[in-house]
Amino acid sequence: MLRVFVRRSRDATYLTRDPALELDGVREGGPAWWLRDGAGRDVEGVFTSTPRSSVVGYDLVIAAPRPISILVALDARHGPDVVRAHRASVGAALDYLEQRALVVRDRRAGDDTDLAARWGSVVGFTHGLNRHGEPHLHDHVLVGARPAGAMSVLDGRSLFAHVGAADALYRASLRHEVAVRTPWRPWRSFRGVEMVDGLDEGFRELWGGHHGERGEKLHWTREETCERWRRDLERFVEAGTVAAPDERGTLDEHAFAGALEGVFSPTRRHLVAAWADAAVFGQSPRDISAALDNLYPRLRDARGVREPGLAMSEARMTGRVRERGPRPLTRDGLTMWSQVSREREISRTERSR
Repeated sequence: MLRVFVRRSRDATYLTRDPALELDGVREGGPAWWLRDGAGRDVEGVFTSTPRSSVVGYDLVIAAPRPISILVALDARHGPDVVRAHRASVGAALDYLEQRALVVRDRRAGDDTDLAARWGSVVGFTHGLNRHGEPHLHDHVLVGARPAGAMSVLDGRSLFAHVGAADALYRASLRHEVAVRTPWRPWRSFRGVEMVDGLDEGFRELWGGHHGERGEKLHWTREETCERWRRDLERFVEAGTVAAPDERGTLDEHAFAGALEGVFSPTRRHLVAAWADAAVFGQSPRDISAALDNLYPRLRDARGVREPGLAMSEARMTGRVRERGPRPLTRDGLTMWSQVSREREISRTERSR
C-alpha cells in the first residue's frame, strides 16, 4: 500500500532518531538509504518549498502486503532478499511518480501547461515492524514540494491522482522481484488479495495488523524482535493454504477488463493500475511500461492530472482481441495478453440459433 502524507514541517527527527534495529542483519546498513542524494545527505534538506507555499514536502509510506512482510519473520535465509525486493520496488514506484505525476503548472497567456520535473534529493527509511511488534515491512520516502530547478511547487493534485497506479506498480514489481530473488512465489487473487503460494493463511490471522488501539511507539532490538516473533509463533494455528492459479500468461484478462469497468475515458494511469493488478504473479515495471507504450502509443508521453483518455473499447483492445482470437499477443518473447477463445464465442452463437 502506498499512502501520501503532506509535510508542513522540516522536522524529520521522528525518522532520523529511530534506528529500526529490528532489521539489523536483514537490511543492508541502517534504516536510511538515499535513492537520490542532492542535499549533502542532510535529511531535512530534502524538504524544499517556496515562500508562498506552506507545504515543504511529502512522506510517501510504501508498505509491503502482509504475507510478504511475514516472510521476513519466517525465512531468515531469504529475508534479506525480500527486503532487497521491497527496496527495488520502492524505487520503481518512485520512478513512475517522477515520470508521470511530478509536474509543475506553468500559466502563461491564459493557458495551463504541465511541465515535467524531477526531485533533487530523495531519502527512504526502511522499517520492519508495526507498533505492536508484528512483521510490517515498509518505507517512509521523503521528497520535497519544489522540484529541482523549479520556481514553484509541484502540482499536488497530480501526485495524488497517480498514487493508485504507483501503488499497483509497486506491488506488481514486488511480486516479480520476490519470485526472482527467493523460492517464494507471491500472487494476487481475482478479488485483489495479495498472497504467497504455500504460505499458510494462519500466519495472516496471527499477525493481522489490525488493532483497536494504535499502540506505543517502541524501539525494538533485533533480539527482542526475534524473541517476540518466537513467542507469537507458539500461538500459531494452521488455517490451510490457497492454491495459486496455473501460470498460463502474464495477465488475467478478466481482472484487467474489470478494473476498467465504470471508468469514463481511461487514462494511462488507469491502464497502469489495471495492468499491474492483473499481472497475477507480478511483472517488471519496465516490461509493463514497454507493453503499454506498444499497445497504446497515443498515451506514451501522458503525464499530470489532465492525461488524455481513451474510449472504453480502445482501452480494452476489443478490436485487437476479435482480430487475434485465442492466440496470445507477444512481443520479444514476453506473453502480454490472452483472451477467451473464439471457439467459445462461436459456441454461444450456435446455441442462440
